[in-house]
Amino acid sequence: MYYKTHYQSPLGDMLIASDEDNIIGLWIADQKYIDTTMPKDMVENSQISILKEAIVWLDDYFAGKQPNLSRLPLAPIGGEFRQLVWSILMEIPYGELTTYGNIAKEVARRMGKDRMSAQAIGGAVGHNPISIIIPCHRVVGSNKNLTGYAGGIDIKVKLLEHEGVDMKGLFMPKQDD
Repeated sequence: MYYKTHYQSPLGDMLIASDEDNIIGLWIADQKYIDTTMPKDMVENSQISILKEAIVWLDDYFAGKQPNLSRLPLAPIGGEFRQLVWSILMEIPYGELTTYGNIAKEVARRMGKDRMSAQAIGGAVGHNPISIIIPCHRVVGSNKNLTGYAGGIDIKVKLLEHEGVDMKGLFMPKQDD
């Protein structure tokens, strides 16, 4: 059984999900891929202790306290490749950035391959079901493009600014007309 509760963040409504023992999801309202990363049958229950712990973690995060990821047991639902990418995301320090290309090199190294497609990494990063806690917002294009955030580029910018990232040199992706 899966449980959910809502969290009102400075960025708007968020949905947190649990399998009762672990956090399995954190989605920003209207997030891209929410339908494919969120379990269908969830019961609203704000009294589940791990959901309460996630709320405290988020409160600390938005208060600028840099909460440690080890405070929350995480169990994102996804295949082996995505799990590997998400575990690498969790290694990105608060307030720091990496690129899809750097993650691709690390995934290739850990898988014993010569190389890995940055596009494949982008797909896994984009389908991260535990936004913010698994910090996919800290990934940018190799040219410092702020591309690829399922919660929206404006939310990505706010999260990076919140973490004190130096935004000089970073730019918004061009919009197709």
